[in-house]
Amino acid sequence: MIRRPIVRRAVAEVGLPASLGPVLQRIYAARGVTAASDLQLGLDGLLPVGSLDGVDAGAALLEQHVRAGARILVVGDYDADGATASALVVRGLRAFGHREVDFLVPDRFKFGYGLTPGIVELACERAPALIVTVDNGVSSLEGVAAARAAGLDVLVTDHHLPGQVLPDASAIVNPNLPGATFRSRALAGVGVAFYVLLALGRRLGKPAALTAQFLDLVALGTVADVVPLDRNNRVLVRAGLDRIRAGRCVPGIAALAAVAGRDPANAGTTDLGFYVGPRLNAAGRLEDMSVGIECLLTDDVGVARRLAEQLDALNRERRGIEARMQADAMDIVARLHVGEDGLELPFAITLYDAEWHQGVVGLVASRIKEQVQRPVIAFAPADDGTVRGSARSVPGIHVRDALEAVATRHPGMIERFGGHAMAAGLTMGAGRLREFGAAFAAEVGRRAEPGVLDGRLYTDGELEAAAMTLDTALQLRAAGPFGSGFPEPSFDGEFAVLDARVLKERHLKLWVSRGPRTPPLEALAFGWMVRPGAAVPARDSRVRLVYRLDVNEFQGLSRVQLLVEYLEPA
Repeated sequence: MIRRPIVRRAVAEVGLPASLGPVLQRIYAARGVTAASDLQLGLDGLLPVGSLDGVDAGAALLEQHVRAGARILVVGDYDADGATASALVVRGLRAFGHREVDFLVPDRFKFGYGLTPGIVELACERAPALIVTVDNGVSSLEGVAAARAAGLDVLVTDHHLPGQVLPDASAIVNPNLPGATFRSRALAGVGVAFYVLLALGRRLGKPAALTAQFLDLVALGTVADVVPLDRNNRVLVRAGLDRIRAGRCVPGIAALAAVAGRDPANAGTTDLGFYVGPRLNAAGRLEDMSVGIECLLTDDVGVARRLAEQLDALNRERRGIEARMQADAMDIVARLHVGEDGLELPFAITLYDAEWHQGVVGLVASRIKEQVQRPVIAFAPADDGTVRGSARSVPGIHVRDALEAVATRHPGMIERFGGHAMAAGLTMGAGRLREFGAAFAAEVGRRAEPGVLDGRLYTDGELEAAAMTLDTALQLRAAGPFGSGFPEPSFDGEFAVLDARVLKERHLKLWVSRGPRTPPLEALAFGWMVRPGAAVPARDSRVRLVYRLDVNEFQGLSRVQLLVEYLEPA
């Protein structure tokens, strides 16, 4: 087992109210919250709509077509961010009284990513006057050109990092364009679409509440896309969660939560990110995202439940495919003979198997990254003779920038790429995989500062035994939203193992104690037994755990439990 350094977050002296209690004061301070005002997450704290670069031009273009009664076609990405953004724009325009709006999310495996010329050709069959891209488009130079040549207006709404050349769209709204001044570059694609709809509603004289009713969609897409939860995103997510908990979400979200066995009344970011989001994503990974968007668009509870069950079945199929691919990937990593004769892992790992599924390589890259603590790219074959890869990175390595550097040093090696700091996608010729793997590892090595690739685990320190209670766990649940950039509270400490057993050959369940005269605690380490070198701790041994304090709800009873992220002998 690869041992990981455990580092406790530094806590500055700040003026947070004593009523929060010492645990919450410590947690907030370690995340940069310095004053009580920073904890006010009402919608009145949202960054001004007009401050988003390009939003006025985008809203004006939409207004022109809405007032003309023109046909508008929304072209989305095939993940949860794209699905929620597509549903948001369609629902928003319909709420404004515009009925001539539809969406298009074609087969990703046939048409590829973004607004491609093939998608434009398909879109033209519906005779729109305006194409609105959501969560894509800023890199779609050829597709936008094809749409403009066909006489269509194109509004690009996106949050991905642009290339050196921007598409010749009628308008572009993206907080990450060069020279942008908007103070939240972390907006997800659905967040950008939300701002555009707010600006459009203002131009049409519609109340902001007409758009705000869809904040549940914004929350789901923002959390599922794992964008940093800066203060502005936390405002959006908190408002969306409030709607879900109050039972005022779209039927599709409630149905997806139900098939996942989650209670919307207690929904948190974990529910959206690990239960609802993956079921929505499953459609785009294995087929196309249309069924997911339809689930979010329907107002019929029965239809929503039927579509959610379809998505749940796709997610079960996805999990089976992923498990097989992950086992293959771990075999490849094992053949690197890490740890033998002083050998170390390369700075980055590139994986490929001719039998792998394009839609699942991103999940495999993510799982292996967690095992090896360095950037991983997993590739699968495409129908056109190329291979398509999905990259996942670690904090401190901007993977999209690393790919751009590889493309600059080795012209022609990568056909196309795009993405974020932590995730990216690329397409290249299969014959250059080995060469690319070496070039990518070398580039990561040039960029890796000391400590970046050692798998450091950051915690909020030790939690006193007296604080390991259900009340504390409930306070932590209510203290969010937590997520990327504003991580969930985690703690570390030594425990005595009272009992240990394996569940379903994958998970580790422990009963542990902090010491004499302290009550035993249930601890779960999901997926622990599939990690390289994982072992079951012996009874009466001592372990050091990195864990989150959670609430286990079963048959109407609630009790505290530890969700273990990492363990090692004490």
